[in-house]
Amino acid sequence: MKKLFLLIFLFSVGTYAQTCCSGGVPLSNNLGLPNEGKGVFVVGLNYDYNNLNTLNAGTEKLDDNSRQRITNSVLLNFGYAFTDRLSVETLFTWVNQTRTITQFGNENFTETSGIGDAVLLIKYSIPEILGKRTLLNLGVGTKIPFGESDILNDQGIQLTADLQPGSGAWDVLGWFSASKGLNFRPSATLSATATYRFTGVNNSYLNNTATYEFGNEIQTNLGYTDQFLMFNTLFNPGLIFKYRKAFEDKIDDFGIPNTGGEWVFIRPELGAQLTPQINMISRVELPIYSNVVGTQLTPTVRFTIGVTVKLKPKQTNILNIIP
Repeated sequence: MKKLFLLIFLFSVGTYAQTCCSGGVPLSNNLGLPNEGKGVFVVGLNYDYNNLNTLNAGTEKLDDNSRQRITNSVLLNFGYAFTDRLSVETLFTWVNQTRTITQFGNENFTETSGIGDAVLLIKYSIPEILGKRTLLNLGVGTKIPFGESDILNDQGIQLTADLQPGSGAWDVLGWFSASKGLNFRPSATLSATATYRFTGVNNSYLNNTATYEFGNEIQTNLGYTDQFLMFNTLFNPGLIFKYRKAFEDKIDDFGIPNTGGEWVFIRPELGAQLTPQINMISRVELPIYSNVVGTQLTPTVRFTIGVTVKLKPKQTNILNIIP
């Protein structure tokens, strides 16, 4: 009976819901607060809007706009440097997700909101190991299942995993970044980052009747940033190419149709240093290549805006009094 239920569930996901594995909270996208030196505390607050209104079958874009997914996320980062090399970063999230399906003149609308999962990341910086004006960062961490993963719809049926604020599972994260200042233009920097997420298993899915596992995920970014001064403000324009690969989701170790795929995005961004302690940044992310497994909604446009504040420790003046 359980296997029959799973087959029915997998069929319904594949033919109706067209599960999207590009939605959800953008955890990996918003990691990587800089180590500003021993004792410096960094706070980041970001708003992220992700619109998915493009239906793909493999690499082919289908002429179908009957489905739309929108994810609004608020992300709060905290970072603290124990030394000039060792630091810790946390990420807390709140997420609102909506799904709209329009067919035969009828509209089916589903919405969920709540606290999402969190991330704890330990990072270590190694300057100039790759040459002058280079910085290498290595990190390892975990995704903590803070968010709810068993929200019900109006009919009392548990919503599918991709619409839940949380995943219900612990994940392991590996993080890497490297940057190099360019000699031909001292204000320019070439950077690369990579994140790999080893997903855990939600053992209480569908009221403890099944297990659910999101597919492992890898993200890499290659970017160029520069600096220029205008209106007494330092601006940092950048252009980033992002590659993302997600493996298929599983329910009770059965692969779920229409999950997994590969994407390439281009992301222009602009930062502004308002004061020595306050930075703002805005990003627009657009897909330039999508190759999904089966038929899925894929990202149409993503927009992020945020602010980062550095809190340096107070300097204590010590007076030596000679008697």
